Amino acid sequence: MNFLSHYYFEKKEPDNHLVIGIVLPDFIKNAHKDWNLNPQKEEHLFMKDPNEASILRGWKRHLEVDRLFHCSDFFITQTAILKQMIMPAMHSGPVKPFFLAHIGLELILDHLLTTNGLVNINKFYDQLQQANSASLHSFLQKAGILDLQLFLNFLTGFISSRYLLSYQKIENIAYALNRICMRLWNDPFTAQQVEQLTACLIEFRDSIEHDFLSIFREIEVKL
Repeated sequence: MNFLSHYYFEKKEPDNHLVIGIVLPDFIKNAHKDWNLNPQKEEHLFMKDPNEASILRGWKRHLEVDRLFHCSDFFITQTAILKQMIMPAMHSGPVKPFFLAHIGLELILDHLLTTNGLVNINKFYDQLQQANSASLHSFLQKAGILDLQLFLNFLTGFISSRYLLSYQKIENIAYALNRICMRLWNDPFTAQQVEQLTACLIEFRDSIEHDFLSIFREIEVKL
């Protein structure tokens, strides 16, 4: 799941450090695609500081939500459907349709949460800002991050840009997919493919809008 979908489960959580923990695994990968931290394997390192312990609880919550999501019938069925829808647009270029369907589904869920008023994006950003603390820095260093300043630069830019507000418009989802793919490939899409992809995403969004919350309810029961 993407940032706002993870936040959905903690939208009433007052602990800012837990909130940043639930998106921290994805933040790490966004800051540097080759970083691979596993603090859950060294829990004892984080138990003396309550804030660090909260970050770790959020981190583990993230891993569990992703596991439940990727094992769900909803994920398997809907990625297959979206893959078939976008395949005609992806007949050329380096991006694999399944990869695009996987990420596209997650971004569409974020989009639907925002358009249905189910998450407060500005509150999310405010909580991230409050959690950018000495405890977070200590947590990352203990977890083995290789360049703390590089990560902090990413986090500061992420918070200041308020980029997730753009997810309220469906046309920005195709743009976000293009940006994600550009981390892996040069020129992943042509302008025509972006246009075709947007049309596919609109059709797909309309097809799941009436029951997309079912996957959130399913996961929430199991957490």
